[in-house]
Amino acid sequence: MKKILITGGAGFIGSHVVRLFVNKYPDYHIINLDKLTYAGNLANLQDIEQAENYTFVKGDICDFELVCGLFSRYKIDGVIHLAAESHVDRSIKDPFTFARTNVIGTLSLLQAARLAWEADEKGYEGKRFYHISTDEVYGALEMGNEFFTEQTKYDPHSPYSASKASSDHFVRAFHDTYGMPTIVTNCSNNYGPYQFPEKLIPLFINNIRNRRPLPVYGKGENVRDWLYVEDHARAIDLIFHKGKVAETYNIGGHNEWRNIDLIRVIVRTCDRLLGNAEGASDDLITFVKDRAGHDLRYAIDASKLQRELGWEPSLQFEEGIERTIRWYLDNEEWLNNITSGDYERYYDEMYRGR
Repeated sequence: MKKILITGGAGFIGSHVVRLFVNKYPDYHIINLDKLTYAGNLANLQDIEQAENYTFVKGDICDFELVCGLFSRYKIDGVIHLAAESHVDRSIKDPFTFARTNVIGTLSLLQAARLAWEADEKGYEGKRFYHISTDEVYGALEMGNEFFTEQTKYDPHSPYSASKASSDHFVRAFHDTYGMPTIVTNCSNNYGPYQFPEKLIPLFINNIRNRRPLPVYGKGENVRDWLYVEDHARAIDLIFHKGKVAETYNIGGHNEWRNIDLIRVIVRTCDRLLGNAEGASDDLITFVKDRAGHDLRYAIDASKLQRELGWEPSLQFEEGIERTIRWYLDNEEWLNNITSGDYERYYDEMYRGR
């Protein structure tokens, strides 16, 4: 039985990866390590929380003693590292938290894995450390036909992207220095069910539902490449099992949208699904001062992943965004629980003193 440690598995992307692995690989033991910060919610995993091949551990990846203990107790064969602080606005206000979690936390996992695996009689044989990163480490693109490739030089512009760039460098350094079998992927913006509603798509769905303003930075001309989260989870599964050690793979949706155009799609779709008159929520769109260091455009060239491992997105954006909006509208209890903060108080009481 393979023992796989997935960090951040109660978060948005992580919960989809945990669910996929628990259901697809009954002969694997999946250990989910999550600190349960504001973005972590065990309600995301209620459907598999009783599975025999699943274990949840509440803990901080920066707690080196705890992480070492997990490697010793469970004899971890592989790591899929998703735990991260990921919201740019929060990083601008509190860069220290991002440096601690994204850099020191990653280093804690790397060192714990190295010590455990080097002490194993088989060494690094059959082991793998997979680090999930972001396209934001590459900086920004101008409008046109240029794309981020795996050879694009790093040029981070926010505390968030700088912290992720640093963690990427540590992962690669552990391969070059110690021979650790590592892989790094850089992914475009994800969307789909269970995303914390401070991010654009769930935030705007919730605001439309409650007739609140839809704040758009600048003129809404910034461009992002969007990927449905379940397609990202499938890519992670494929790369973890078939990707080449020491390689980098970009994961993208081949799906660029200007923010303002995306928002108009969300507004139209929400109004239709809510039974509102066409254009009923257009007046909620509110342009606000642009964010500091707001990159103009991100666009991923995922051709290497398609060429070498045969992966490509399964959903067209129109289908994915409708599926996503329907999920949030159909799961008001989940959304209300998140926005009220009740889930955080529940976990504080549940794990107090443990």
